Amino acid sequence: MEKLKKQLTEISEVVNTFKSEAVQVKIAEKLFDVLIDADRFEDGEFGRRGQRYRNDGESSHGLPIRKKPGATRVLNQLLATDFFNVPRSISSIANYCKEHYDSDFKTSELSGILLKLVNEDKLRREKSRDNNRFDYVKA
Repeated sequence: MEKLKKQLTEISEVVNTFKSEAVQVKIAEKLFDVLIDADRFEDGEFGRRGQRYRNDGESSHGLPIRKKPGATRVLNQLLATDFFNVPRSISSIANYCKEHYDSDFKTSELSGILLKLVNEDKLRREKSRDNNRFDYVKA
């Protein structure tokens, strides 16, 4: 609490230079948010991307931290199966990932990785007969 009082004293002069009370309130709210986040970060409560974690390897909800696999890892896992034995559209690939891997990838996240797999001759890209899009199949 003493630390907060000291911080408030330091910023009060700057905030009070603004005539509008609404502006003062907005500035104070922003500063409080920044100060609180900085304190939490220093205490080790935040992980990457502002996610709140405790230092003992559990989330703030008491559940173990489990990172979902990324799009590259999921697509490589699918390559090891018979999933790409039949042509698949990028939207069907995204839907499959959502249903079976609990990973909600956007098609834009998958497109670059799929193109890389095509360039590495792991997949082939074919024009779809149904629409003007590509289907991906094992090479």
